[in-house]
Amino acid sequence: MTQQRYRDLADWPLTVTALVFLGAYAWQVIGRIEGSAALLLEAVMWATWGIFAVDYLANLWLAANRGSWFVRNLHELVIVALPFFRPLRLLRLVTLLSVLHRTLGDTLRGRVVTYVVGSATMLVFVGALAVLDVEQSAPDAKIITFGDALWWAMTTITTVGYGDMYPVTPIGRMVAAALMMSGIAVLGVVTASIASWLVQRVEDTAEAVSEAEEPVRAEVADLAAEIAALRREIAALQERRTP
Repeated sequence: MTQQRYRDLADWPLTVTALVFLGAYAWQVIGRIEGSAALLLEAVMWATWGIFAVDYLANLWLAANRGSWFVRNLHELVIVALPFFRPLRLLRLVTLLSVLHRTLGDTLRGRVVTYVVGSATMLVFVGALAVLDVEQSAPDAKIITFGDALWWAMTTITTVGYGDMYPVTPIGRMVAAALMMSGIAVLGVVTASIASWLVQRVEDTAEAVSEAEEPVRAEVADLAAEIAALRREIAALQERRTP
């Protein structure tokens, strides 16, 4: 079993696990579930966290160079090691983007579109859940419903920032900072994708024009060769007539 083989086998199970976690977390936050139902949802989230922890250990064990993989994936360790920091646990949902990357886009443009649409949608929803989780019970909170949180997340990730709603807790502001930086990154990808598309269209057009002009160029070259041959014949005739 290699690490790549393990990832290929584990991607879809991890995606299902991430969706289960997202559903349980969203239900708990939006519904403000209490009592035995809250304990059940918490147990589900702990179970999914355990699966993600096993996934991290499996990747570390199967890595060809464990030391290098460990250093390059410290963020994975942080996410797994801080299960009590619930907004941070939501970062495990990037597994969804990994699967979308392999199943929906083989070309560079397809990958860009997949990442932009998938990451933007997921970041808005996850950011709304995360900020609502820490803000809805805070004193003087401005974000107290999921609708408020969703509107705030959309204005934040697009860097519009109306200022009508904003987090008042330290963790909420950390979520806001992460969402703003993510928004800048997403907009950068969109700009780069559009620029790449325009450059590709110009190159395709230039190539098509070049192919269309090729027969004309060949004909012009033939005519030039004929004209040169005629000039040489004329010059030879003139030399013969000269006494």
